[in-house]
Amino acid sequence: MSDLNPSVTRSSLVMASGTIVSRILGFLRAVLLAAAIGVTTDAADAFGVANQLPNNVYAIIVGGVLNAVLVPQLVRARSQADGGKGYVDRFVTLAITVFFAVTVIFTLAAPLLVQLYTSGWTQDQLALATAFAYWCLPQLFFYGLYSILGEVLNSRSAFGPFMWAPVLNNLVSIAGLVAFILIFGADPTGQRMAQLWGADRISLLAGSATVGVAAQALILLFFWKRIGLTLRLNFKWRGFGLGPAMKAASWSLAMVLVTQIGGVVQTMVASTAVAGRSPGAPAVASVAAAAIAWLIFMLPHSVVTVSIATAYFTRMSQHAAAGRLEEFKKDLTTGLRVIALVSVISSAILILVAYPVARVFVGEYPATVALGNVIMALMIGLVPFSFVYMMQRAFFALEDTRTPFIFTSIQISIHIAGSLTLGSLVEKEWLVVSISLLTAGTIVIQGVIAYALLKKRIGGLAGLGVGKALGGFVLAMIPAAGLGYLTLQWIGGAGARSFALDSVLSSVASSALVSGVTLLSYLVLLWVFRVSELRELQAQLRSRLKRG
Repeated sequence: MSDLNPSVTRSSLVMASGTIVSRILGFLRAVLLAAAIGVTTDAADAFGVANQLPNNVYAIIVGGVLNAVLVPQLVRARSQADGGKGYVDRFVTLAITVFFAVTVIFTLAAPLLVQLYTSGWTQDQLALATAFAYWCLPQLFFYGLYSILGEVLNSRSAFGPFMWAPVLNNLVSIAGLVAFILIFGADPTGQRMAQLWGADRISLLAGSATVGVAAQALILLFFWKRIGLTLRLNFKWRGFGLGPAMKAASWSLAMVLVTQIGGVVQTMVASTAVAGRSPGAPAVASVAAAAIAWLIFMLPHSVVTVSIATAYFTRMSQHAAAGRLEEFKKDLTTGLRVIALVSVISSAILILVAYPVARVFVGEYPATVALGNVIMALMIGLVPFSFVYMMQRAFFALEDTRTPFIFTSIQISIHIAGSLTLGSLVEKEWLVVSISLLTAGTIVIQGVIAYALLKKRIGGLAGLGVGKALGGFVLAMIPAAGLGYLTLQWIGGAGARSFALDSVLSSVASSALVSGVTLLSYLVLLWVFRVSELRELQAQLRSRLKRG
């Protein structure tokens, strides 16, 4: 009997398909952004810091406060006489009010925030980053609105819109970047100095990014109507059962603050990599390169892990509310096994093609190497990162936000100490790479602690096959990665004058070839090993396609 629930598989496929389309468009947007302002340039770092401010908060919102609080509470509220409508109205009103206030405060504090996130920058760089930040920080409100509306949809098992809405965001942003290049021209090598940026360039580049986020949020109101919901603001918050949600939110908000402090320190240290850099100096990975590497790192995570975890989160919340612990553990471990199936091989593939993928975003070989090294360093932490994400959802489903705060605080504390140490010891050329390795290492520590605390909370997971499955995936990955490496060497490797790095087209072709050989080898080996997760997933896909 399969552990993969058909409804979960269908929901995950809908979400994954939306995420894949969004990520493809996101890559196109990143390539256009690199063409417009470069990757290792002053303008790229200034925009990277400014656009990172709301994105950091958004990532924490989705991964923390709303996800931890809203879905379990909404599942319980569905049993009320009005189907939870009154609860939804009040909670959404409260959340929108908080996000609006936070957005106003953060936007007014843009100069301070930029200074917090940077170190050693010139006044022209700071002024440009601050101007970008004034346009980008209003995204906070729309990211919050998107998260609230989307989580309500998720709690009612309408998963698709939440994952497909970012497609609209990317389309709007791409249109803005195309307009920018057509009007002002491309500048991939940073010939346009920071002091030459006027209000017209700044408003088009950063403003189109914010309009895209607004469109992503507002489109969800259409899907609310599709499932019979309407947004009615209700400010009568007292006496309607919001107390448990607020208690859970308090720990998640504390986690937000801790994580934000860690983000400030990391970005500040990373920004010193280019402090005092003279024009024409060798390319060094800094804030913008770290952002692109993170985009690539998040591709397999968001396509598979987020889709699986989101679908299983609602089910785990239902099991937890009903006291069905064995069903809860079964869903948790099934999700972990499927996540491992994809994350293990994704890590290997993206390490193999790190340089060709980096070449898509930058033109010069030194910049390609700088970005590629950051990608490789980050990918080491993909499997534990995805496992931590799923285990966090398990705690959130149990309405326990205190424990994730504990193991996240430990990880962030180690990361802060390590980042400050690296900032004073490591050469600027390797600073962002070393920080990325530190990130991977601290995530492993976080995962070990999270597993120990989860085991203490729900009992052991022995016999449910997670360790055995993970070991099998790694054994299949090793020879598959070896064949991928031989394929890369066969086409000339990834040196300065290699085919793989000759042009964007050759880089894409090389990445596709190496990835294809590695993935096909992995799947064949899993099939030979008779791995149940692969066979059951194939059966669900075949069933889904026949119905489609």
